[in-house]
Amino acid sequence: MSIRKLIVISSTLLLCAACAKVEEPAKTQPSPTPAAVAAATPAASYEQDLEQWKAKRLANLKSEDGWLTLIGLFWLKEGENRFGSDPTGEIVLPDGKAPAKAGTLRLASGKVTLEANPDAKITTKGQPVTAALELKSDDDDDGPTVLEMGSLSFHVVKRGDRLGLRVKDRESPARAEFKGTEYYPADRKWVVNARFEPYQPPKQVPILNVLGMETEETSPGELAFEVDGHPYKLEALKEKGEEQFFIIFADQTSGKETYGAGRYMYADPPGADGRVTLDFNKAYSPPCAFTKYATCPLPPAQNRLPLRVEAGERFLGHH
Repeated sequence: MSIRKLIVISSTLLLCAACAKVEEPAKTQPSPTPAAVAAATPAASYEQDLEQWKAKRLANLKSEDGWLTLIGLFWLKEGENRFGSDPTGEIVLPDGKAPAKAGTLRLASGKVTLEANPDAKITTKGQPVTAALELKSDDDDDGPTVLEMGSLSFHVVKRGDRLGLRVKDRESPARAEFKGTEYYPADRKWVVNARFEPYQPPKQVPILNVLGMETEETSPGELAFEVDGHPYKLEALKEKGEEQFFIIFADQTSGKETYGAGRYMYADPPGADGRVTLDFNKAYSPPCAFTKYATCPLPPAQNRLPLRVEAGERFLGHH
């Protein structure tokens, strides 16, 4: 018998066997495991991507506008808020960094107006401020009005119904003395394939920050995943203007090996299959780990995981 005839007979037998089983219920294909997801990316390529992410993270921290430059946060009162190095003003800046009377920030009806002292040489976008200027806050769609004065920069922040002045110094000792960050060894186990469970419609979630302020943040849904065969969920948040999901979580390393107030992580939104990759190797410490002048949001109760996440950034006691 020829090889061609053998192939035809074999194909016919296989087709008949398939027909005999046509009435059996179709088996649901299991979702890819985290190991399978991780294995889909070559090890060398993943390690390279992770190292590039760490380098970018470090560069952002050490930049002239990074969290290590933050030296003050001053909440504004209604009416006049005098600022400068004069200790009798409402906002006291470091001596030698600002004139005694640099100007006034006037808060009225939720708006902040700058009246600058010409001697202070305050600029915005490289142009001198010579007249009263209404300042946008970081809550504005176009971002805040950033002011500069020597090595200092400052802008208005909005937290709930409060407005404050955030001050940075590119010559801050914290930036000059920074020792770097430390991470757990990269582990592909912590590249987790999660199932997105959307809220219909998205819901508002109360989020507390380190200053005790509470805001309502938008959550598009939950992310369900497994680690070592145990199920867990994390609630995702959607920041204004951001496509990625923002995740704030704590775990059983928090306050011991990682920052006590939890860690942050971003993840791309789900694809057509409704799956989301959570890479805990890219979990990082919030700004509050580096400065006491940040207003970090804290993880909601449902995002406090009852396991040790031995992945991502550790905490060295930066401040």
